[in-house]
Amino acid sequence: MWRKLNAHTAVPSWPRCSRQGLRSGGRRSQASDEEANIPRVTAPTHLAVLDDEVEITTLLAGYLQAHGFRVSQLHSGPALLELMARDAPALVLLDLGLPGEDGFAIARQLREHWRCGLVIVTGRGDAVDKVVGLEVGADDYVTKPFDLRELLARIKAVLRRLVPPEPAAASPAAQETTLLRFAQWELDTAARRLLDPHRREVVLTTGEFDLLSTLATHPGRVLSRDFLLESTRGRDGGPFDRTIDVQIGRLRRKLEDDPNNPQIIKSVRGAGYILIPKVEAG
Repeated sequence: MWRKLNAHTAVPSWPRCSRQGLRSGGRRSQASDEEANIPRVTAPTHLAVLDDEVEITTLLAGYLQAHGFRVSQLHSGPALLELMARDAPALVLLDLGLPGEDGFAIARQLREHWRCGLVIVTGRGDAVDKVVGLEVGADDYVTKPFDLRELLARIKAVLRRLVPPEPAAASPAAQETTLLRFAQWELDTAARRLLDPHRREVVLTTGEFDLLSTLATHPGRVLSRDFLLESTRGRDGGPFDRTIDVQIGRLRRKLEDDPNNPQIIKSVRGAGYILIPKVEAG
């Protein structure tokens, strides 16, 4: 039986991770690899765990390392920012309840200066905190106590959205379809980049990009919140889940001349959202 994690969870005695345990499928010696002409396995994905409680970072690091990740354990905001400048991880697990520090401010700094996944992992389960967390750019928000397997699944989902699979020998015609143009905006789904009408890049979080991409590939159609949540997050939402509404609000502030009177992404009462402009591919 898996136990849920909270601030008082005892740290289990993790077996020492072997070198094979840190890589998918293990890794043979250099001599063996050369003899068998086997290419080296790529380095494990780097994650950072920031929590003021050593027991929690130790537990999470042991569990994630056992599933093939390289993990840095951190206990303060300055330590995280120093790591980002020196060896930036692909994804950060951020606790909001850091003594004497503002977890939301740390999240804003990450979003302003680095492109990485951000999953808030905290004991603050208030709906307002969750909305603010998504507003500052978190890709997901997990409250304690939680199941370790669920957290792992959410981490993998964010990482999949961060690094889309490379197309296999795509033809020039197929490659052109990765560009979607609407209302003088250009969305490059392959490069995961948005350019404004003046050809300036607009930074989007992972969730914002996935949401806009889903809307742009279904122009003129009303998409329900449940459909958008499943398409962008891979999960169902509860009756009070405001994830999509928060992301739509952030997109409108970046796309619309007047976010309070949107002309690109409109709401349909009781149904969902629709991208109004015509979309041209290629």
